[in-house]
Amino acid sequence: MPNLLDPALIGILCFALLSNVPLGYLREGTRRYSVRWFVYIHLSIPFIIALRVVNGVGWRVIPFTLGLAVAGQWLGGRARRRRK
Repeated sequence: MPNLLDPALIGILCFALLSNVPLGYLREGTRRYSVRWFVYIHLSIPFIIALRVVNGVGWRVIPFTLGLAVAGQWLGGRARRRRK
């Protein structure tokens, strides 16, 4: 079980959520399954992986980072829909 109080882990989890909010906002304005749509969904993943590897955070946090990335995408998309 990862140490949830580790500052590196908290930073990675915050990055996973907060970087995906604007990407979800942008994704909501594109045609589904277009190249831009895929880019907006997957753009943060290499950065999250790099942060995880550089900080020595194990593979067990992948479900948490993935869940927060999805939550960020959802929040960004919801914000775009509410703005219309």
